Amino acid sequence: MTIPTSDPSGPAPDPVVPGAVNLRDVGGLRAGSAVTRHGVLFRSGNLARLDPTGTRALAELHLRRIIDLRADDEVVREPSRLDGVDVVTQRVPLFLGSVESFFRDDLSLDEMYRHLVDDSSGGVVDVVRGILADQPVLVHCTVGKDRTGVTVALTLAAAGVDAEAVVADYARTEGLLPEYRNRRVVEMLRAMHPEAQHLEELATRSPAPVMRALLDDVTRRYGSAAEYLSAHGLAGDELAELRRVLLRTT
Repeated sequence: MTIPTSDPSGPAPDPVVPGAVNLRDVGGLRAGSAVTRHGVLFRSGNLARLDPTGTRALAELHLRRIIDLRADDEVVREPSRLDGVDVVTQRVPLFLGSVESFFRDDLSLDEMYRHLVDDSSGGVVDVVRGILADQPVLVHCTVGKDRTGVTVALTLAAAGVDAEAVVADYARTEGLLPEYRNRRVVEMLRAMHPEAQHLEELATRSPAPVMRALLDDVTRRYGSAAEYLSAHGLAGDELAELRRVLLRTT
């Protein structure tokens, strides 16, 4: 496992990878007296629209592993463009059921996230183990908002990142989704589900109160995000290694 030795304080500019949506480094987040390392854990939406310039830019992140949280049909429909990028790809489909079913059932974000935490705990642990296996590592789904947002939030919280820093990182997504993309997606989904009340929230939003409520719920039921992971199979030495990999003292 490789941990960068140079790690400037404070947030770094988001990497520019043409064709990648919502791609960012989670370095620079406060964790008590420590901070998350830059250049270790990245998150994004899918990698299906990278052109040659984008794949070269992605290669310059020196990723060793990409963890794809999408379902099989999503991967078939929009395969990642990784030509020339020498990287291990790990598939961890997180949703039990299709993404479309959440719009059909008109779930709120709170309800969808509760389903993810309850029904996909084994997958969340697999993602954490993938993060431990290789760094730098990129975790992504289709938009990088929900599956990626919840999984990365639980990972950061389990490592000891301050709750409000976790919430703020999650909430950033809403401002990183292009407006043209949001209009197109909402129009398409509205044609399919004209009566849905939660459609725009599910498709385009990442409200801070939703993530705050999720972390509070996990703490209420398990004691902490770390104990949630432990309850579903992550060992104590793995949690210690997660903190070592992701955090540095300031």
